[in-house]
Amino acid sequence: MSRDRAVDALRAYAIGGVVFGHWLVTGLVLAADGGLHQASPLTALPGLAPVTWVLQTLGLFFFTAGFGSARSLARYRGGPGGWLAHRFRRLLLPALALLGVGAAVLLAATVAGTPDDTLAVALRLAVSPLWFLLPLLLLVAATGPLRTAVCRWGVARSVAPAVAVVAVADAAVRLLPDDTGLPPVTVVAAWAVPYLLGLAYADGRLAGRRVAGALAGGGAVALAALLALGYPVSAVGVPGAGVSNLNPPSLAAVALAVTQIGLGLLARPALDRLLARPLPGRAAAEVNRSAVRIYLWHQPVLVAVATLTARGGLALPGLHTAPDGPGWVLARCCWLPLLATVLVTLVRAGRPAAPADRAAPAGRWRDRRPVGRVRRDADAGVRSSTFRPARPQEVIAVRDSDPPSRGRADGQPR
Repeated sequence: MSRDRAVDALRAYAIGGVVFGHWLVTGLVLAADGGLHQASPLTALPGLAPVTWVLQTLGLFFFTAGFGSARSLARYRGGPGGWLAHRFRRLLLPALALLGVGAAVLLAATVAGTPDDTLAVALRLAVSPLWFLLPLLLLVAATGPLRTAVCRWGVARSVAPAVAVVAVADAAVRLLPDDTGLPPVTVVAAWAVPYLLGLAYADGRLAGRRVAGALAGGGAVALAALLALGYPVSAVGVPGAGVSNLNPPSLAAVALAVTQIGLGLLARPALDRLLARPLPGRAAAEVNRSAVRIYLWHQPVLVAVATLTARGGLALPGLHTAPDGPGWVLARCCWLPLLATVLVTLVRAGRPAAPADRAAPAGRWRDRRPVGRVRRDADAGVRSSTFRPARPQEVIAVRDSDPPSRGRADGQPR
């Protein structure tokens, strides 16, 4: 079962959107006592809110996760329990590594006398990416039943209950008092929508430009209607705002996810051509291979770079200054290459090495391979090879001293 280049491209874009989006909206202000305080440029620059529609890509993340789970489950040769354990290990082991390393670093920073404000910001930003594990683990565990539901009832009927749950939760948030404790059901229900769409796409149910156009157009119309009804314009939370589209995820987050998925499917031919090129293809493959580690470590990298450069007491523009104007955004963009370089280095250093191929013994033997049958095509007058599994007596070794023409003239082994 071959890889889908368009899905690989969407997953790489989703991870990149989350990483660069967080780096652009997370201001770390250096205080007089040497501590770092968190701030957001969206507070001073509300005109940047539409940019978050491009960089808030969690819907695409869950869409590609659903696609990957469906493909992985279909080709797994063991039972569903073994497949689930394998998927859980791939998600939980990087998270446990982050917690272990983070605890050691925080302990060392405490001993070194790092200000409490900096420690609190570092802990909050390091732990905050872990929220996605709970809904993702629950959805992965329910992959089998969810696929059955999509096959039996269709995409629309499978998605409708999740949308209804989010709509009821949105109404409750707006109608009930602020201190009313509501269960975080939308954290699972909202992201179940793109996950279900990913399952459906893996089974070939979202093929064709008409379906992609309907998703993109319908999602955009729904998003515009929700904004007209008073939903926040920003796709991410803004400090001081009473309501957020992301915490908990609202109908606007669902509509944005559906729109992005539709646009991504419409762009599938262009994405296929793009990833067919060597450089973009290799870059997307690297991001897909380390997607979870990139997601988990991007905020700790920002905190580490900001903390280490602040030890001299000098507030660097875009890194330690208040995010209060366009100049800060431009300065922060100048820091992005450094942050990306540190993140790539850290992820590569922590990635398990691929198993090395066993080296061939030097000297006597040069080649060892199964021999295939060679037949002549009487009509075309050309030779073609039809390979089959070799019997033990057909495995030959060619010595370094043997002439290259050993064997019969018709190409058959002696």
